[in-house]
Amino acid sequence: MLFLINYLLFSQEFPPIIKYSSAAYGAGNQSWMISQDAQNYMYFANNEGLLEYNGTNWQLYPAPNETIIRSVKVIGNKIYTGCYMNFGFWTRQSNGKLKYTSLSDTIKNKILDDEQFWNILKYDQWILFQSLNRIYIYDTKTGKFKIIAPKNGVIKSFAAKNAIYFQTIKEGLFEIESGKAKLISDHPILKKFTIVNVFPTEDHLLIQTQLEGIYTLAGNNLTHFATDVDAQLKAGFVYSSQHLQDGSLALGTVSNGIFILTDKGKLKYHISQSKGLSNNTVLSLFEDADQNLWAGLDNGINCINVQSPVHSFTDNTGVLGTVYASAVFNRILYVGTNQGLFCKRNQSSDEFKFINGTKGQVWSLFEYDNTLFCGHDSGTFIITADAAKSIFSASGSWKFEPVPGNKNQLIQGNYYGLSVLEKINNQWVFKNRIRGFDYSSRYFEVTNNLEVYVSHEYKGIFRLKLDKYLVKTDAFYTYKSPLKGKNASLTKFNNSIYYAYKGGIFKLNPKSKQFQKDALLSSIFEKDEYTSGKLIVDHSNKIWLFSKNYIHYFSASKLSSQLKQNVIPIPSSLTNSMQGFENITQISKSTYLIGTTDGYYTLNIDDLSFKNYTVFITDVTANKQNEVPQQVEIANEGSFHANTNNITLNYTVPEYNKYINSEYQYLLEGFQNEWSEWSTKATAGFKNLSPGKYTFKVRAKYANTILQNTAVYTFVVLKPWYLTNLAWLVYLLLMVAGAYFINKAYHNFYRKQEEKLIEENNLLLEIKELENEQQLMKLRNEQLSLDVDNKNRELAVSTMSLNSKNELLAFIKEDLKKTNQNDSSNIKSVISTINKNITEEDSWKVFKEAFDNADKDFLKRIKQLHPLLTPNDLRLCAYLRLNLSSKEIAPLFNISVRSVEIKRYRLRKKMDLQHEIGLVEYILDV
Repeated sequence: MLFLINYLLFSQEFPPIIKYSSAAYGAGNQSWMISQDAQNYMYFANNEGLLEYNGTNWQLYPAPNETIIRSVKVIGNKIYTGCYMNFGFWTRQSNGKLKYTSLSDTIKNKILDDEQFWNILKYDQWILFQSLNRIYIYDTKTGKFKIIAPKNGVIKSFAAKNAIYFQTIKEGLFEIESGKAKLISDHPILKKFTIVNVFPTEDHLLIQTQLEGIYTLAGNNLTHFATDVDAQLKAGFVYSSQHLQDGSLALGTVSNGIFILTDKGKLKYHISQSKGLSNNTVLSLFEDADQNLWAGLDNGINCINVQSPVHSFTDNTGVLGTVYASAVFNRILYVGTNQGLFCKRNQSSDEFKFINGTKGQVWSLFEYDNTLFCGHDSGTFIITADAAKSIFSASGSWKFEPVPGNKNQLIQGNYYGLSVLEKINNQWVFKNRIRGFDYSSRYFEVTNNLEVYVSHEYKGIFRLKLDKYLVKTDAFYTYKSPLKGKNASLTKFNNSIYYAYKGGIFKLNPKSKQFQKDALLSSIFEKDEYTSGKLIVDHSNKIWLFSKNYIHYFSASKLSSQLKQNVIPIPSSLTNSMQGFENITQISKSTYLIGTTDGYYTLNIDDLSFKNYTVFITDVTANKQNEVPQQVEIANEGSFHANTNNITLNYTVPEYNKYINSEYQYLLEGFQNEWSEWSTKATAGFKNLSPGKYTFKVRAKYANTILQNTAVYTFVVLKPWYLTNLAWLVYLLLMVAGAYFINKAYHNFYRKQEEKLIEENNLLLEIKELENEQQLMKLRNEQLSLDVDNKNRELAVSTMSLNSKNELLAFIKEDLKKTNQNDSSNIKSVISTINKNITEEDSWKVFKEAFDNADKDFLKRIKQLHPLLTPNDLRLCAYLRLNLSSKEIAPLFNISVRSVEIKRYRLRKKMDLQHEIGLVEYILDV
């Protein structure tokens, strides 16, 4: 039994489920009621308040009295809510946010203590707010209220077939007519068991109870409506329900998830926590405009894409593992995983059964000649029904290819090269290994002339030629181009061999035997879309490729040789595909099975039609640098101050498909010239915008189709105050005034410069005159100096003349004394006359008078400096000042040269001159 439990898996395929946790939407765990507006925005009555979801962002609005909101209903452009002792409506403001207006405050004195409002209904112009005690009927035209207060309270109320119903415990089912309660049925079942919901049909009412199943009420007859899950519904305690647009019934239970039944009571889906639901307690159900089923759970919110062309099987137990291969053979679906090979009847809800002997990694499933081959880590198996037979175990097997021209032989790619399988006596057996090539052959193709092309992820592409006996290959050729690449692959499509890696997709030219890049196929890897080069060809001759955000398939056109491209906008991040090991199998004409890391999902390509949605700008915020953004109006043109120039815009396409993400492209006219790149990011921010007018445009792409509308928001960034027109006028006036004062200042400046120049010129003239006077004075001084020099020369000449005269007279006197001594009287008279003419005093007087004229005050200065000097000393100083030598001075004193030297020595002593100071130099400096 333990073996069966481990190897039998419940295998029903379910529609995609989007799970929103309380952490994701930022509110309470529980949501009690759900509604939707005309823009497809979703609203949830949550424990923390009114929760809004626009497909991209969640927004929580706390209740006015900070209590749990129990009910929500969108009616027109208002969102009505009910909570603890309060009810009212929310309206959207110009900034895109909601604002609450209370209706119950107008009848506050009539609200019962501790009353909560659990349901909101609409009928014509009236809005009904239901508590467990009473029903408050609000007339939207008059603004007045009417209250229905049954004695035993109100369990639940319902709107069905243009009528309003409610249940009172122990009394039955009532209808409101003319503002009063009218009993419809007091059947014991309706008096005893709580009614969850009432659904109208053509001729009767379908009544869903919590514990007793479903009943039909026609007139006064109440009959049980049998379903496949009556026992489970009784055990699960139905708490919420929803009548779906296709006639199905969705029933939410307290402990067993959601049951979806056909209008005949047949079970379509049972979705519980073990099968993908976040929680088994379903507090509320709601079907939106796209027929998605929303579930408010005890812990989170789920959205079930009931009408999606994608259905998934998720293995939460880990028994099945990652799906690497699948095949439908003899109406049995086989799924190969890393855990082994499993099977079940195709298109059934049977459990998957493990095929004994296949434990381990399954790489491929290949149908040929009414035989199913399994490539396994342990070798090669032939699968018959739910049994496996090993025919090769020497190496792991990757894939299989028929031998051209021999239907009884297959070439298989193994971990260590290639080998041959052969059919003998209607049995497939291992024939031989092909010698000469030992590399792993995960991807290979065989041509008609027995050339084999092998793709090796780490070594590149090889070409080898087999002998006709398929025994060996003598040599092989290694391609230098295209290069090797991660997740690269090689396959044959339309009788051509293709190779794909991150550098693009290349097609083999059979004549040159070289690979040439295929522009059409390679285009899918542009813009960083490459994730895997896996190429898969299905039974309908379509080639499938996988990229980061899309699944692509190409088919041959019926009217041309050009391939026709089809794009399925399902990103790899949402499908949990194993990169490099993607696998897709055609299990019916239009349905494909795609393996994932935790199971698989099926895709019906004929049902891939999508609604044309609308893109909306949800809110705009603006802020100054380093400040908190503030909400601004989006209904009208925006206007922002110059320093509030950081603008953020949020937008959305309110759609709720799990496997398809909307993409956006925006343009800010006045700031950029081209549209941005397509991105799933639903916000755009612009910082430090310059003053000016801008128009923001955003468009969306859903399911690879650009939506028809473009959302537009226009705003202006105002100029700073110093750049406004008034500021420019002030600047102009200031410039004129400045120009005037500058001109005046220039006039004053140049006038002062002129006066200063005149003054400077006058000063220069005066200086010139002074210079001329100085020059004249200099000339005069020079003339005087020349005169002095002349006088000195004259004085020296006269002194020398005097000296010569005295010498001559002395010579004559001596001769007279010697010549005639007899005539002594006459001679004596002559000698006496000569002595008078050569007296020193006379010579000195003449010299002194001349010297004073030449060098005024010298004798006075020298006398003041040396008061002890005698007249003879002064006389000697005068001769020395004339720079006369001792020999020239001696006759003037009528003494010998030796006596002059003695006089000079004595003069130095009197002057107290140092030894190193020359007497003549000193006298000249005085």
